[in-house]
Amino acid sequence: MCMISVDVVLSINMSPRENRRQTRNQIRGPHSALTDFLAANNISAAQIRDDHQRRLRDAERQTTGEVLPSQSEDGSRESPGDSSEQSKKRRRNEATTLAKIKQSKEFARRKARRTDPKNDDDLIAREMMCERSRPVPGQLDNCEICSKRFTVTPYSKTGYNGGLLCTRCSKSMKDDAKMAQAKKQGARISRRQNQSNLLDGVAQQGALSLVEMCIKKVADNINDIEEFGDLPSQLLRRLSQILSKRRALDPRTLNLFLRPELDTIDIYDSAKLETHDFQKIFTSMPALVNVNLRFAGQIKDSVFEYMLGRELKIKRLQLDATNLVSDSYWRRLFKILGPQLEILKLSNLDFSLNDETVKVMCGCCTTLRRLKLNQCWKIGDDSLQALSSLNSLEHLSLDLTRETKNESILEVVSSIGPRLRTLSLEGFPNADDELLQVIHHSCDSLRKLRLSNNSVCTDKGFRRLFTGWSNPSLEFVDFSSMRDLDNSDLDSPEGVIGLASEGFVSLMEHSGTTIRKLNISSCRHISRDAFEHVFSGGKIYPNLRELDISFHTVMDDYLIGKILQCCPAIKKLVAFACFNVRDVRIPAGVALIGGLKAQGTIVFEGTS
Repeated sequence: MCMISVDVVLSINMSPRENRRQTRNQIRGPHSALTDFLAANNISAAQIRDDHQRRLRDAERQTTGEVLPSQSEDGSRESPGDSSEQSKKRRRNEATTLAKIKQSKEFARRKARRTDPKNDDDLIAREMMCERSRPVPGQLDNCEICSKRFTVTPYSKTGYNGGLLCTRCSKSMKDDAKMAQAKKQGARISRRQNQSNLLDGVAQQGALSLVEMCIKKVADNINDIEEFGDLPSQLLRRLSQILSKRRALDPRTLNLFLRPELDTIDIYDSAKLETHDFQKIFTSMPALVNVNLRFAGQIKDSVFEYMLGRELKIKRLQLDATNLVSDSYWRRLFKILGPQLEILKLSNLDFSLNDETVKVMCGCCTTLRRLKLNQCWKIGDDSLQALSSLNSLEHLSLDLTRETKNESILEVVSSIGPRLRTLSLEGFPNADDELLQVIHHSCDSLRKLRLSNNSVCTDKGFRRLFTGWSNPSLEFVDFSSMRDLDNSDLDSPEGVIGLASEGFVSLMEHSGTTIRKLNISSCRHISRDAFEHVFSGGKIYPNLRELDISFHTVMDDYLIGKILQCCPAIKKLVAFACFNVRDVRIPAGVALIGGLKAQGTIVFEGTS
């Protein structure tokens, strides 16, 4: 008699509809990739679950204080109830695991990183085996540093000895690592500070000098400084420059510069000083000879009256933006201090110092050697005629706002030109080639010549100026913005307007060997051929240290390279709006300002 299973009987007795329903209920979806992978590698999900539960039970036993397997002297773990056979089997398994670890790439990398030759291979392998047997996320463990009990997470950090760390100790270790890395890298100059240094013409290579570092450290802690002590005048001047740039000169920091034995005061930013602060300067420093106060907007008539009442021996006076001083007190100043003044520099005066005051100045200041009048709005033709009587002048700098006649400036240059060593003229739009001719015939001792912001003088006039000129070679030349306002008008009957190719070549032939600072920015009519001729192979300009070639569209990487070859002493090269200067390589110690890309150190003919 054959045996028939219950399932077969039930299936036979079922109706077709019920059979289809049962079959439909047994349908399962497709296996996932993970399920196929586990089945292919004989990995049981039930075994994974059992192992996880076993680890949780072990963690609970650790919490309740139950005895766990102890570790033998060779590093293998043994349970108190294990037999000798079980111990041997455990040791064999451990030895097999250590052998596999020693053959891994991670073991080789760790061994290569170890610098101690005494490190044993077994020690490294056991460290890696211990790391693999760490508590899994969700279990409890003791922090390696503070021994605090915490729950292990996937983000738990490893301590210095291989143990896990709690959240607080992990953060502390991370902060210590950041501080150590910052200390290792050292101080870095920010991009803003680097660009600021470049604009100042500083291309710093290596560390600052000890003096400069000390000065900047003092400036950084200026609020904690009580006095400067016996610092020399040059260091005080440098401190004043740094504090003025940082807008940190106020009544409190001013007291640090007031010393009775000094004869010089240089304050480059007096915007935060009040009227009584300026009076304090003249009270605390009775031996003043050199006074330099910039942005001194709070100097009033009362300050001048107090200063004149002190009978000071001031010989060099420079004031800026003192617009609250009336013309009557300017005249009193010139009448009392004028006979002893040797240097006078006044700038940014839009309220006072008219033509009558300038006439009084010229009549009283008979020993002036240097005069600078910059952006003085009320000065006109009458003032220029008065300046022609200053027979002792050696340095003259004028930057006027009012439009003047060409004859006025011609009279000044022809009268005092033979004694001038410095001539700087800005803001004379009506000056033409006749001025260049007067300079050619009258000036024979100039070391510095500045003519800028003019659209009347021609290139032929500049060529005649430097051709056969008896004046020695110039050291400082500024012909910026000497160009035609119409960029396309190059074929006018009168010739090219401004400094162009012929004038530039004549200038370099006359003064190229001694010139130290040259500014030809915006002289856009200088051709590429002229630049190639001036900076051609074999020509050397040994003293040229600063060159401004901004807004010259013909300038490119090749010409910059030729300039660097011909000027071995150059330190500052300004090239704003020279859009073809892209991939030039700049030598170490040269500040390129305005270039699109400045790469590393360039090597010329085997030298760096």
